[in-house]
Amino acid sequence: MYSVIIVDDEPWAIKGIRNAFNWHQYGFEIIGQFTSAHKAIEFISEESPDLVFTDIKMPDISGLDLMRMTKDMGLDVDFVVVSGFAEFTYAQEAIRYGALDYCLKPLDIEMVDPLIEKLALHFSKKRSIRNNLILEALTAPDKSDLKSLTPFFDSTSDDYLRVVIVYSDSEKMDGQAIKFGDIGHIFEVEFGSRKTLYILKSDKKSELDVQLDAAIFTGSNIKSIGISSISTNIDQMAKLIKESDLAASQTFLNEEKGIFEYEPKLSLVNSFIDGIASSVIEKKFEDMNDIIQKMKYFFSFHHLGMGEVVYLWNQVVSSLVGTYYEELKDMELDFLNYSELKERFENFESLCSFLNDIFIYLKQLNDQSMHENDKNAYFTQMVKYIDNHYQDELYLKDLSVKFLINQVYCCQLFKKVLGKTFSGYVTDLRIKKACELLKSTELSIEEIATKVGYFDYYYFNKVFKKHCGITPTKFRKS
Repeated sequence: MYSVIIVDDEPWAIKGIRNAFNWHQYGFEIIGQFTSAHKAIEFISEESPDLVFTDIKMPDISGLDLMRMTKDMGLDVDFVVVSGFAEFTYAQEAIRYGALDYCLKPLDIEMVDPLIEKLALHFSKKRSIRNNLILEALTAPDKSDLKSLTPFFDSTSDDYLRVVIVYSDSEKMDGQAIKFGDIGHIFEVEFGSRKTLYILKSDKKSELDVQLDAAIFTGSNIKSIGISSISTNIDQMAKLIKESDLAASQTFLNEEKGIFEYEPKLSLVNSFIDGIASSVIEKKFEDMNDIIQKMKYFFSFHHLGMGEVVYLWNQVVSSLVGTYYEELKDMELDFLNYSELKERFENFESLCSFLNDIFIYLKQLNDQSMHENDKNAYFTQMVKYIDNHYQDELYLKDLSVKFLINQVYCCQLFKKVLGKTFSGYVTDLRIKKACELLKSTELSIEEIATKVGYFDYYYFNKVFKKHCGITPTKFRKS
């Protein structure tokens, strides 16, 4: 919510402004109203609201004085001036001081909706730009930019830090506020259209023992909440973010809503990795289905998380490629991080299904149950479908069923026909479209990420930089 205060020496004017707009519908919340400009400036200096509606002529301190004093204090506060004076010089002066708009009172009812829509768009773009800068600074080795963007990190040398990430089922969280008890210092930043990051800070470690009620999921679109470990080192911020994201990604395994704390259990997975490696080397592919079924149960029983999934995947890939490189060189058997795994597979069940298809393929390597022409025709249809639906969630498992081609054969055909993997083809499409939108539109980077199929801005930023060599922000500027 964007915070608003109203300043006018006439109470009836304050009431008129309060009642004129549907504040909550557009994401605004009135947090104060003042008939004294002196009290207003004190409040502004302490709370730094997003927006101030102010009269222009008031005793002692005018609306223009209020704007000037706020700028002198270095506060990032926007103003809308509401005045009973229609003179051009007043409006000109207000705009020169940076006012977003100059309105006459009483407010024209026909101008109310266009004004609040304009303000909502302004703050949406402003927050998006700030989020982008903060997200880049959070994971940069040099934290000086981060400290210049927000005073939250001015004095963290003796403070304890913890990160909480919240995923929602749909875009935005419908104003759902997360309450963290008595924790006094909380920094919030949107990590994407379905993901919000909270950084908690306290000089007492015990205060960061986050206690969230499971009832938080009732009546909200919150999907999962991940909680990191605790650190006193701001340079470990990237590590804390990763931990909380891994914890929140628990839904990849069980698809149930929940609150999850980061707890690594990598050693528990070793027995399955050893079993798969032995079966691969000894070509006992008939054992694989049984191993995978037991593995799915084991992961569920021990509440293993995304970190263990990543570890399992990369170890199995290493075993398969090391033993059957020639047979599997055209498959999408790459080492992946957790974001890439979530992008590629819908859930843990889907990942296990893909591995099982690999084992079936190795067992029946010479099986030619489908004619080459049939496979090519279905593959052509699949590629056309991807070209028209790149902005949707696309998983190879679903597409292979839809177009009647085994997942493994799909991997082969992508490499053989298009010279790239399925994931590489989809990513290239999305990044190409993102570049076009960055050049030709004024959409925020977050909006562009969503339009091309990325609901996690942080991941989109990484993928874009990997492909283009620079961040989306720098690409747009260049």
